[in-house]
Amino acid sequence: MADIDSALAELADEFELLGDWEERYRYVIDLGKDLAPLSEAERSDTNKVRGCSSQVWLVTEPGTDGAIGFRGDSDAHIVRGLIAILLRLYAGRSAPEILGFDIKAAFAKLGLNEALSSQRSNGLASMVARIRRDAEAAG
Repeated sequence: MADIDSALAELADEFELLGDWEERYRYVIDLGKDLAPLSEAERSDTNKVRGCSSQVWLVTEPGTDGAIGFRGDSDAHIVRGLIAILLRLYAGRSAPEILGFDIKAAFAKLGLNEALSSQRSNGLASMVARIRRDAEAAG
């Protein structure tokens, strides 16, 4: 698996190949279609991410090697794609990698800051806060 900065560079290259944000939104939605489905039991109140206007669930799975796995889902197509982006960056990383990564700079590099509504940006921030909290607990 590539390191977190390489994963970001790869995503940025993919976004750069797409012209405008209409194409990028379609791509984000397509990324979300590849998420592994969560079971009904995993769509629990415990796994629900607060602060998102749509329904978002995030499952954290500590690994034996110090890496932390994440899986997620949402009832909104674009949000599913945003989850897929977060999972590409964070899943399978150690707590120090997760906590040391500048996600705000990553969002700026991908152009998400300008492209997302304030409601979606707040939801994305809530997902990141949850990932960081779980990494702090695991680390």
